[in-house]
Amino acid sequence: MNVFEKEFDVILDKAKSLSKPMRVVVAGADAEHLLQAVFEAEARGFAIPVLVGNEDRIRTMLKELKLEDRKYEICGVVADDNVVQDAIDVVRNGGGDVLMRGNTSTRGFLMPLLNKGNKLIKNDVLTYVSLMKLPHYDRLLALSDAAVIIQPSVERRKQIIRNMVELLNKLGISHPNVAVLSLVEKPSFHMRDTVEAQTIARDHAASPIADCEVVGPITWDLVVSKEAARLKGFDCPLCGEFDAVCVPDVMAGNILMKALMMSAQVNSCGIVAGATIPIALNSRSNSVEQAYLSLATCAALLQAKQ
Repeated sequence: MNVFEKEFDVILDKAKSLSKPMRVVVAGADAEHLLQAVFEAEARGFAIPVLVGNEDRIRTMLKELKLEDRKYEICGVVADDNVVQDAIDVVRNGGGDVLMRGNTSTRGFLMPLLNKGNKLIKNDVLTYVSLMKLPHYDRLLALSDAAVIIQPSVERRKQIIRNMVELLNKLGISHPNVAVLSLVEKPSFHMRDTVEAQTIARDHAASPIADCEVVGPITWDLVVSKEAARLKGFDCPLCGEFDAVCVPDVMAGNILMKALMMSAQVNSCGIVAGATIPIALNSRSNSVEQAYLSLATCAALLQAKQ
C-alpha cells in the first residue's frame, strides 16, 4: 500500500500510537475493498474488526480473501435493510468505537446517522469531509460537503467550516486557511454562490466562525496556485496555502472529489465530521488504500482524545 506521503504519515503515526486498538463496526461487511482495509488496519495493530451483516456472505468473502483466520467478531443480522441501524446499536451498546460504511447505499448509511434518536450528531450538522493529497500541493486539503448536505444555507456552511476546523485541529493543523469555493472570484448578484461566499467571509471578519482564516468567493485555480493568483491579479497571500475548501453544494463537491480521485488518482479518504464518534465513509468503489486511510484518520481522532 502506497500510503507514505508525509501528510498521511502524520495521521498514520497518530493512529499507531493508540493505547489500544479501536473496535471498527462495519455496517454491511460484505464489501471486498472495505473488508480488506479494516483487516489492513488490524494487521497494523490499531483496529479490531466487528463485522455486521449477512453472516453467510461475510464468511464466504472472508474465506475468498483468506482472512478467515484473523482476529474479528461477526454480528449477524436478520435483514439487510436494518444493517446500518444494527451497526449503530452495536456501538451504542458498547461494542464498538468507530462506525464504518460497508455494503450499503450512501443514503441508506446516512439516514440512520441523521436520526436524532441515535444521538450521533454532536455539532448540530453532520458533514462529509474528504481529506486529499493533491500532486504538487504541500499539505492535506479538506473538502466539504460532498455527500450529506445537498444545498447548504449560509448558516449551514458556517457549521461545515466549524466541523472542518475542528477535524483539522485534532489532526494537528492549527488555525487553518479556509476557502469558500465559487465559480468566479468576484461577487455578482447573478450568481448566488458568490454573494453567499462573500457574506460568509465578511461575517467571519466581523465575528470569527472558528479559529481560522476565511477567504471567499474564490475559484479552484486560485485555491491551489499562487501562480494563478499572480496571473489573474488576485491579491491574496493564502492562495496555494489553503487547508480546507467549503463547496457551494453537494453536486459541486461530489463531482470535484470524484474527478480528482478517479481521473487524477488523488489519494484521499472520507470522514463524517460533527459526530459523537469517528465515522469512516467511503464509496464501495474506493480503493483499499483510501478506505484504510479513512480508518487511520478515525484512529487519529480517537488518539487526540487520549
